[in-house]
Amino acid sequence: MHLFYAPDILNSLCLPEEESLHCTKVLRLGLGTLIAVSDGKGTHFVMRIVEAHPKHTMVEIVEQYYETREETTLTHIAIAPTKNKERLEWFAEKATELGVDIITPVVCHFSERRSIAFERLEKIVIAAMKQSQRAYLPKLNPAITFTELLKESTEKQRFIAHCYEEERVLLQDIYTPDKDAIVLIGPEGDFSQEEITASFSYGFQPVSLGKNRLRTETAGIAACHIMQLKRL
Repeated sequence: MHLFYAPDILNSLCLPEEESLHCTKVLRLGLGTLIAVSDGKGTHFVMRIVEAHPKHTMVEIVEQYYETREETTLTHIAIAPTKNKERLEWFAEKATELGVDIITPVVCHFSERRSIAFERLEKIVIAAMKQSQRAYLPKLNPAITFTELLKESTEKQRFIAHCYEEERVLLQDIYTPDKDAIVLIGPEGDFSQEEITASFSYGFQPVSLGKNRLRTETAGIAACHIMQLKRL
């Protein structure tokens, strides 16, 4: 059954224009067809098409169920935008499939890219949510500076993954799934020593993701996967 994303579906009983176009013109689904719909807020629906229109496909509810989640155990990856924007897009797609709850692009001292195409990245996250049949759409934040990120972080568990030869603990040995957590992932040139020191003042703990040196986007995926496995 094809899955569509419609954040206001309960109020409108109508697929958004982009989803309506995909439903009727690309997939050629017509009157009476059963489809799956997610509002991205935890509710899945089985719906029947009652009016197939490329701009406003109307539906009726056949079945619905709500997937609960514990708000105090959300996982947050704050990651520096990569020089090659496609690598960040790949990260956002795969992290969504793995189950990340929040993604924040963070501009660091050594960042070679300091902006993101937010709308394009958001579309990639939505597509990945649909592909992986998730009930919740991850929250994608606008890009902010490293300093702003430190000041705004409220997670109970705060980690910074860097490559300096300093004492670090493996993320899987220190992360616990019963509390919300954020992991900071630096740019291609890593965090500056000043950034690492500053993070300690805000309660961040230095962690390692393994013995190999990873690309930025790979490190983000590794951190996400480690946390998701411990949440099972």
